Amino acid sequence: MPDAAAFGDQGSNTLGHVLTAEHPKLPNLTRLGLLNTLPEPATSDLPVSAFGRMAEVSAGKDTTTGHWEMMGLVVVDPFRTYPNGFPPEVIDEYEKRIGRKTLGNKAASGTVILDELGEEHMRTGKPIVYTSADSVFQVAAHESVIPVEELWRICAVARELMRGEHNIGRIIARPFVGPGKGEFKRTANRKDFSVRPSGETVVERASKSGRKVVGLGKIGDIFDRVGIDVEIRTESNSDGMRKTIDLVRQADADFIFTNLVDFDSKYGHRNDARGYAKALETFDEELGALLPSMRADDLLFITADHGCDPTDVSTDHTREYVPLLMAGPAVRSLHALGTRSTFSDLGVTICDYLGISREGFPGRSALGDAGVKK
Repeated sequence: MPDAAAFGDQGSNTLGHVLTAEHPKLPNLTRLGLLNTLPEPATSDLPVSAFGRMAEVSAGKDTTTGHWEMMGLVVVDPFRTYPNGFPPEVIDEYEKRIGRKTLGNKAASGTVILDELGEEHMRTGKPIVYTSADSVFQVAAHESVIPVEELWRICAVARELMRGEHNIGRIIARPFVGPGKGEFKRTANRKDFSVRPSGETVVERASKSGRKVVGLGKIGDIFDRVGIDVEIRTESNSDGMRKTIDLVRQADADFIFTNLVDFDSKYGHRNDARGYAKALETFDEELGALLPSMRADDLLFITADHGCDPTDVSTDHTREYVPLLMAGPAVRSLHALGTRSTFSDLGVTICDYLGISREGFPGRSALGDAGVKK
């Protein structure tokens, strides 16, 4: 984006750099127009869908900020970050409240810090506290040392602590298993404790309007469950896609909101361009099962909450435009959506399609641009 340099992200291009480095084969995503969303389209094929990109106006590049803006809530004041670790008064109070000393207290890669401190944690029982360039307070613990339910409890304590002056976007429980260094592995028992949305979102309004909203993956966490009628946990991208396809086939929801976290957590944050490319290929194959499962009035959106360039010098999120693809039986030909001025265009488009009020939400509906009738 034009302001990428202010975030330390000048030159970042998640999709473009993965395509250049690894050349993944993405027939379904290509047909939907993903490669046409780049500044210089990476294909000469004409898509048979609606495609464009969205700019972020919120003051941040984190998960919570991106998802909230998608759903009509622009974040003006960025969440606090602690690139040098949390101040002593925060850690002292946290240790007092949970009755344990801690390890770490620095910005680190989630996998690197396990190799660095995991064995000491197992010897001492002290949880590992760390952060990143994102607005997060992360607590890692081996499931045999601190049971998952106890880890969740001490993360809930951190959520109560990190408010006001130290308002932070998410507290993340990071349980792991494994016998020792080099063999530690994070489990699917992760849990996020997000700050409550500071205003009404599209998911909340949809729920209040009688529409059934289902959140898969960490969607429930991101919105602190406000407006999420049914929450479904997932273990991986593929698990999330399987469960999404099942929901579509059951036709038992009005709004299905799925987060596929592996692109970010397993590949972007680990500078693994090859793994990212393979994950894109797998997702592309799974789209091949999702698309034929859609009913005549189903509408699919594919987008992102931020960049996470695996070829970047850092392991953090990147300030980029995000793709916006719209597909389904109602979108039968090429429609260029252009560059949308805010992620909130997605939210107001959903409002229009569900027939609920979009009053108070910024942005402009893309239904007309995509040739879709309400």
